[in-house]
Amino acid sequence: MVSFLFWVLLLVVLGSAVLALGYAFFTYGFVKNIAVDEEHKKVSELSDIIHEGAMAFLNSEYKWLAPFVVVVGALLCTFLSIPSGVCFVFGALCSALTGYCGMIVATRSNGRTTFMATKSMNDALGVAFRGGSVMGMTVVGVGLAGVVLSYVLFRDANVITSFGLGASSIALFARVGGGIYTKAADVGADLVGKVEAGIPEDDPRNPATIADNVGDNVGDIAGMGADLFESYVNSIIAAMAVGFVTTMAGDSAPLGLMGVLYPLALAALGIAAAIFGSACVTGSLAEENDSKMGQFASKYLFKFMQTGNATDPAKALSLGTYITGIIEIVGALILSLVLLQDIKIFFAVVSGVVAGVAIGMITEYYTSADYKPVQKLAGTTETGPATVILGGISLGMTSTVIPVLLICAATLISYFFSGLYGVACSAVGMLSITGMSLSVDAYGPISDNAGGIAEMSELPEGVRNITDKLDAVGNTTAAMGKGLAIGSAALTALSLFSAYAQAAGLRSIDLNNPHVMVGLFLGGMLPFLFSAQTIAAVQEAAGKMVEEVRRQFREHPGIMDYSEKPDYKKCVAISTDASLHKMIVPGLLAIVVPVVVGFALDAEALGGLLGGAIVTGVMLAVYMSNAGGAWDNAKKYIESGVHGGKGSANHKAAVVGDTVGDPFKDTAGPSLNILIKLMTVVALVIAPLIMK
Repeated sequence: MVSFLFWVLLLVVLGSAVLALGYAFFTYGFVKNIAVDEEHKKVSELSDIIHEGAMAFLNSEYKWLAPFVVVVGALLCTFLSIPSGVCFVFGALCSALTGYCGMIVATRSNGRTTFMATKSMNDALGVAFRGGSVMGMTVVGVGLAGVVLSYVLFRDANVITSFGLGASSIALFARVGGGIYTKAADVGADLVGKVEAGIPEDDPRNPATIADNVGDNVGDIAGMGADLFESYVNSIIAAMAVGFVTTMAGDSAPLGLMGVLYPLALAALGIAAAIFGSACVTGSLAEENDSKMGQFASKYLFKFMQTGNATDPAKALSLGTYITGIIEIVGALILSLVLLQDIKIFFAVVSGVVAGVAIGMITEYYTSADYKPVQKLAGTTETGPATVILGGISLGMTSTVIPVLLICAATLISYFFSGLYGVACSAVGMLSITGMSLSVDAYGPISDNAGGIAEMSELPEGVRNITDKLDAVGNTTAAMGKGLAIGSAALTALSLFSAYAQAAGLRSIDLNNPHVMVGLFLGGMLPFLFSAQTIAAVQEAAGKMVEEVRRQFREHPGIMDYSEKPDYKKCVAISTDASLHKMIVPGLLAIVVPVVVGFALDAEALGGLLGGAIVTGVMLAVYMSNAGGAWDNAKKYIESGVHGGKGSANHKAAVVGDTVGDPFKDTAGPSLNILIKLMTVVALVIAPLIMK
């Protein structure tokens, strides 16, 4: 009976994944059907240029990664099993597919968002959010379908860890490569354009401006999507692996199939909740609220949330996120009682959801210009760039305290109620709302691109005011998204570590063992080495970008008076070449080091390696992401007119801080999330070989 019910419910879970993909397809059709009129032809031309640059990079990156995927897949087939190799390749393909789909939609949505901004704020927000929701729903749909199909084909929760390894491998290279690309262009564009030439951001005279806009998509669409896709599937896989052998209080038999099904059901519930939350956002934006969802949102939800009206982008997006989270929590209670007949696991799930939301809010506090930390940081520009940099470093370090305490609290609460399975399910709970949270995250780079296109197209100031407001909200959602990504990475890594400990037969790790101490120190060192390599890559590529932009200004003085056109393609080529070459060594570190330590020392030493990497990796990720975000928004705060405004000495000092922070928040910091997860999933996959 249990087996029959399991397979029926598994079909329901698979159906929810198909529903997510159907919603994404339907939404893409809506965006694609928006036609930019002839009067705004330049908007379409610029959007096409950005699209071509982004897709060219993605195609080149995947060509570089294809041999790696084939070789690793073959090694897994040889040394583990054919199903493991097949699952690895399947996971890599699924991760690549989500990045490809997200990139297409984002680069087709940016120009349409600009065009709709000529009509109204709501129209522009609706297009940008729908473009982002395609990415969000594609990630959860492909991810959940991939995990379910892998399990149905091989019926082994341990084999499908290779699916997570494939997803993690592509994610790391996408994050590192995308981060190097976008920040090389951004730093080059800012240093020469803003500081030296004194021209605004996204000015068409800046040769690096197209590369900068392409980089927004490469880093924040493909990179963030791959990051959360990998967290999403690995949290589910870890919970499935732990759940199969877990026993609940008062029951001597393991959960078995129900323990495997529960995290899948949570993910399926999250898809339904995200679709409803997304519909509330888009419905509330209807001009006359003629849709039933729009009437419901306006009459009840906005009043209940005290948001005042539906025309504020931040309030509309926050509403959708809150609704999604509430539905997920209520649904988790029902699932816990129906599937496991135990309410304790529900508290573990809630701890993950609450911790994720709280970390996002804390991240916003430390990185938003609406709060004192960033306002105080902007004030340090009165005494020059050095104090700005010192202030940002101090702010970033301070910002690690509360997120770490929240992660500790979620871990202790979930373990208290349901043991290691509870820790794994808390990670699933945090990531179950990925469909909605990633939709909001992906909205950011789309609106940022829309603003750049509006500037380059020389559209009226009113249009730029709308895109600026959308972009400002996008900066906040991006910061909150990075916080969620870090929190989910920590809990996912802990759940994968639990699964590894079970697979390797480790009941405890002895710190008196010199092998463990060696592993602990090596693991603690790796995030620093990894960050150093990614930042150095940005530094080198940005140097080449600065030289190229200076050369064009020097050799073609007509660029400044619009009598000559900049060579955008040359700058795009510099970013592409640097990112593809420099992503290899950091990516291989995460894969090779756990293998070497595991086989050269032992399983316990590998456990020490993972522990050290998780601790320092999480701390560094929070520190760098928040410091970078604070520097960025301190600059924007000054640009709003305080402390001298644009062009002042204070502004130039803030630009220096922002330039230092760019590789912190968009390259090294986010990449550390994937580093710690990839290392733990590599350990989990090779655990059977180490035990032999």
